[in-house]
Amino acid sequence: MSQRAMIALFTAAFLAATLLPAQSELGLAYLVAANPQDFFILIAVASLGNTLGSVVNWAIGLGAIRFARPADNSGQVSKWYQTAQGWYERYGYWSLLASWMPLIGDPVTLVAGVFKEPWWRFLMLVGLAKTARYVVVALLALQLV
Repeated sequence: MSQRAMIALFTAAFLAATLLPAQSELGLAYLVAANPQDFFILIAVASLGNTLGSVVNWAIGLGAIRFARPADNSGQVSKWYQTAQGWYERYGYWSLLASWMPLIGDPVTLVAGVFKEPWWRFLMLVGLAKTARYVVVALLALQLV
């Protein structure tokens, strides 16, 4: 397995976790199918990149609340903030287990930052969810070989 392939997988996984439109599952599946002996290291590289990309979203959410105030000058709270707050109060930090899902996962990690989810719990739940997804993708890739 080349170092270049590992860097490409890490980069794709990192970008896929941010709000940018990207994906990493096909890259992981291809590399696992071509290099089954590197099964665990490929999952680790993809999981680390994807989890760190989610940390970027969390940090943006954490910082955004300082600049994008939830209330205007009259004290009226924005509709977006009310919706996000109600959703996060209802599902709480367990919603981070959905961070692996397309379309839902990136906003979940951003909202966790807005509502100041502790970094250690964020990393634990997001890392678990992202790793589980990559394990499934890698196992499916092995079935195709």
